[in-house]
Amino acid sequence: MKPSCRRILITYKRSSLFGFQIPISNHSPVSKTHRGIHTCNNVVLGFRRGVIGSNQKGFCCSDSSCSRQPRLLLNGCQYRKFSRLVSKVASDYRNHSTSVESHVNDTSWERIYIQGGLNVKPWVIEEVKKKEETDDGLLDFSREDVDIADRKESEIEKEAWKLLRGSIVNYCGSPVGTIAATDPADKLPLNYDQVFIRDFIPSALAFLLNGEGEIVKNFLLHTLQLQSWEKTVDCHSPGQGLMPASFKVRSVPLDGRPGEFEDILDPDFGESAIGRVAPVDSGLWWIILLRAYGKITGDYTLQERVDVQTGIRLILKLCLADGFDMFPTLLVTDGSCMIDRRMGIHGHPLEIQALFYSALRCSREMVIVNDSTKDLVAAINNRLSALCFHIREYYWVDMKKINEIYRYQTEEYSTDAINKFNIYPEQIPSWLVDWFPESGGYLIGNLQPAHMDFRFFTLGNLWAIVSSLGSPKQNDGILNLIEEKWDDLVANMPLKISYPALDNEEWRIITGSDPKNTPWSYHNGGSWPTLLWQFTLACIKMKRPELARKAIDIAEMRLSSDKWPEYYDTRYGRFIGKQSRLYQTWTIAGFLTSKKLLENPDMTSRLFWEEDYQLLENCVCGLGGKNGRKKCSRSAPQSHRVV
Repeated sequence: MKPSCRRILITYKRSSLFGFQIPISNHSPVSKTHRGIHTCNNVVLGFRRGVIGSNQKGFCCSDSSCSRQPRLLLNGCQYRKFSRLVSKVASDYRNHSTSVESHVNDTSWERIYIQGGLNVKPWVIEEVKKKEETDDGLLDFSREDVDIADRKESEIEKEAWKLLRGSIVNYCGSPVGTIAATDPADKLPLNYDQVFIRDFIPSALAFLLNGEGEIVKNFLLHTLQLQSWEKTVDCHSPGQGLMPASFKVRSVPLDGRPGEFEDILDPDFGESAIGRVAPVDSGLWWIILLRAYGKITGDYTLQERVDVQTGIRLILKLCLADGFDMFPTLLVTDGSCMIDRRMGIHGHPLEIQALFYSALRCSREMVIVNDSTKDLVAAINNRLSALCFHIREYYWVDMKKINEIYRYQTEEYSTDAINKFNIYPEQIPSWLVDWFPESGGYLIGNLQPAHMDFRFFTLGNLWAIVSSLGSPKQNDGILNLIEEKWDDLVANMPLKISYPALDNEEWRIITGSDPKNTPWSYHNGGSWPTLLWQFTLACIKMKRPELARKAIDIAEMRLSSDKWPEYYDTRYGRFIGKQSRLYQTWTIAGFLTSKKLLENPDMTSRLFWEEDYQLLENCVCGLGGKNGRKKCSRSAPQSHRVV
């Protein structure tokens, strides 16, 4: 039996807590050089800029001079594997919840605070029961012998699990994530020795589906503590609510205590990344994983915590903020998602829109509804309806739609315009004319005025299926196209991240002559095995698991012998990527998650969304035409008409 450990991690404003006043001192034990969470001491106090910041919109002191938010962490010497944080506040959560309240003359939901200030009871600690209650469907994670599947693991699966566990990063004795790659021969790991939010998703799902929830819970809570960390590039700070792209656990010497060290978390919000681009998708993935944790474990207390509810709302506030854009899609720059280099996806890339839609649907399930959150819930519902209609109407292409675009009239100045984005028919690329199958279709990669990016981006299309962003007929059409064009999109290694590759002058102009994104390599038409788990999830949802099994069998023949590469090169995925890291963790985890998804159809069904026939009922759009404005409703998808 391992010794017990009790640990408390709390964020609060400067006030009296646990009976003593927290001072503001220039001699804080937090190092200014390493902006991380200091732990592994009996009592460590640290200060950082609050999650809301200097504009005082939440968790704020009434005093305008309050601009620093202390964090208290009490930590024991060791820890128990399945310890639990329980708050007395959470026991009466709906009365003491993080809330979004309107100002007197402001119907928005900008002010976030804890009702009653800090006049609530402090956190207390409960030991986890040896056996979890199962009446509410909660999985028993205290069992060491959890065995979800009776099927005997293959040798490649055993190897994959060993490698995945070998990539685990510990923070003060607790697992908090997996590093990006673990190639022992790599002498220059760059940032591949960090824990990426995006990369950890398949690892998290593999652990959850294997009955191991602790690492996922720790990851969610620790990354939440890094939200809105004080980061600047050229004297400019990103918006509040931003989640880091990655973090690294560092050991730094303790001041005045020679030979002693402590662990800190050092987050990267893009200020060290290629191109210095903030990760738009990190917060979206965090919300998606938070829902998945609750769905698979049955433990919904995590998402009901005050700090977690606040984290969700900060991300939503950042995404739902009013701006100059006329469209319901998120406007982002190049490099803000999985394709994190210049690839001509600036604007409204499909991948971000599909993840945004998924995060909104997750949030609608998880946000605690009360009088103070009704405006937020209304904003979520309105955006879901508008975004769903917009993507289905304007991003979808099949043979019928291509023929319509081919005969488009241009320069239409009216609300009755059919060609609303002034798309010139000459934009239809020659490769598409010969490539497009008679049946099936897909969602294009991007849409802007006078521009349609006709490239097929796999992640966005797969996640549109998973989230039901596409209509049932569209979702089926996407899988039909993948099956029809199997040799182009799967071939020797699933799956192409984009198709086709940019080459020649187009490559030079769009990528800036990127030597890593040469034709049929990396993001420019490379094959990424990690996309396998999302393909599997989409196939299971559409009741076509045989496609997923076919792709998994192809991957299984090569991944182990090729040392689990990050990506593959060439048109048909025959070569290991020229700059591909070996023993890439999300390649390993993607394979394991795919296997687990096929083995556990009941669990898998908790990870996707079915069609919601109420989403578009309140969406009134100016559709033009002789009838002027008309209402777009769910009658179209119900009758399987592609809107």
